[in-house]
Formats: sequence, structure tokens, C-alpha cells
Amino acid sequence: MKGWWECVSHLVFIPQDIEKEGKSYLVEKGFKIKVGSDLSQEILMEEIKGCDAVLTRSTAVINREVITAAENLKVIAKYGVGLDNIDIEAATERGIYVTNTPEANANSVAEHVMALILSLSKNLSLADKELRSGNFAIRNQLFGMDLEGKTLGIIGLGRIGRILAKKASEGFDMKVIGYDPYVTASPNSELEIATDLEGVFRNADVISLHLPLTKTTKGIIGSREFSWMKTSAFFVNASRGGVVKEIDLVNALQAGEIAGAGIDVFEVEPPDKWNPLFKLDNVIVSPHNAALTKEGSVRMAVHAAMQVEQVLTGAKPNWAVNEPLTKGVSM
Repeated sequence: MKGWWECVSHLVFIPQDIEKEGKSYLVEKGFKIKVGSDLSQEILMEEIKGCDAVLTRSTAVINREVITAAENLKVIAKYGVGLDNIDIEAATERGIYVTNTPEANANSVAEHVMALILSLSKNLSLADKELRSGNFAIRNQLFGMDLEGKTLGIIGLGRIGRILAKKASEGFDMKVIGYDPYVTASPNSELEIATDLEGVFRNADVISLHLPLTKTTKGIIGSREFSWMKTSAFFVNASRGGVVKEIDLVNALQAGEIAGAGIDVFEVEPPDKWNPLFKLDNVIVSPHNAALTKEGSVRMAVHAAMQVEQVLTGAKPNWAVNEPLTKGVSM
């Protein structure tokens, strides 16, 4: 007797379009795909009906209501790593796998973080702005900071944090200290593990966050943590905006408690164009695109598609983040 995965022509819902390589992978495996028309909850709930899988990016909110509307759903595959837009508990209760793509974009994000650190330490954004306005003399007023011998503090030691540690240590001769409550031993020689979060903030010349957004981490970085930092130190966040109290960051920057910040993620996305961070010369921002290199985007699309295929052909996915209470729906 054939399994349910051999009897059905599966339909994969993609709320927001992805790279053609990911869609081609699914089509070549015999699946049908449907690209969404709108990201509002009402439209998502309507368009997800009858679909066996969802391959979603960060902007589509796959909450309990959307999941409930999809009676045939067997897998929610995230294009990316962060899972704060997916109700994992609701999916687990309904026997639905949730997966992500942890090996697709880690290097891309780490490189982006190094670019933010370099831009901050060399005053590139302000120098560019001033020179374009005719102020060549700014060269005598802006003095950069050498990274060699400086200390990078990494908060969160998943794949991205570990790759960043290697790049900073081997490429720029920085000392690297890291804090992660789930990591007690250093995975490599270039990374020193700290047991005290305050000590990392006080000793680092650059702090870089690599935390998921959960109930525990929401707003975990605020005025207290910024007060611990050196006035010469830089703060970088390319993880999730919600882990930082944004108004506290603004206040710390305006008060000179810290020297500058590189921000790729925001509490509310897309951020309002009047966001006070955008008015500060000691801040460089990017539109949550640290992972979106050409290479990284293709990998995320294909890796997410691979997870869909694995589940819809009766296999356990490589990068499951939950253990469903039931494994799919018998037919």
C-alpha cells in the first residue's frame, strides 16, 4: 500500500516570492506551487487552504489562525533562521513540522556584521556624507579606530556568532569573548567563553548581538546594558530588533554613553521613516538584509525547498525545530 505522500499531488504555498532556484527545485520534484498575492492575515488564511506546505519568509505571519485554516498542512519551512513569525506551538499541536535553514546564510550575516563594524570603526558613513557636501577637511576631525587588538563581545554563540568570531580573530586580530547561557565550552581557540553578561559589555570595544527573538529575549538589552559599555564602544545588532529596547539605544547614543551603532533589524519592521535612529550621524542602518546576498538567498530558497520535499515524501527533515505531536495526516 502506498503512503499518503505517494498518492497526492502536493501544493506548496509561498506567501512571498523566493528565488527561482527554490521554486524550480519544488517543480522538478513534482510539486505544485502557489505564490501569495498579499501578506494580510485574511488573505493568508484564504490562500493557504488546501496547501500541504508553506515556504515562508520573515514578513508573512504564520500564526495559529493561519495554521488552523490549512487543514492539510504538514510542514512550515522558513526561508531563513529566525522563527518569530511562526507559531511553533500551534504547528506542533497540529502535527506540523517547522523547519529553518541554519546553514544557508550564517556566513552572509557574519560578513555583513563585519562590514557594519568596519564602517563604524572607520567613520565611513559620516565621512562619505561630509565629503559629498564639500567638506574635505573632515579628514582632520574624524579619527578611526584600529580593530587589531580590540575586543569583540558576541552575545549568542550559534552558527553566525561562531563564524563571526573566526573572522574577527583570524582576519582582524581581535580578541573575542562570547556569552551564551547554553554554551559552556569554547568551540574553537579564537573564542573565550564568558559566564558574566555584564563583564562582556564592560570589556568589549564592540558588542554584536546574535539572539533569537523569544519570550525570554524580548527587550533583554536596554539602558542597563548600554550603561555598562565603554563610551568608545560600538553596538551592532543583526539578529532581531525586538531583543533591544530601541528607545534605550537611541538615548544611549544621544547621551554619548556609547560611540555608535550598526543596526540591521528594528523593533517594528518596516521601521517608520521618522525613526530617531535615522537622524543620528553615529548610526549606520540597513534594511534587515544581512542575510540577503545573492548566494545566501539562493541557498535559503533551496534549503527551505529541500525541507518541504523531505516532509512531503515521508522523511524527517534535516533542520526541524520541533517534534510534531503527530506526523502528518494519513490518507
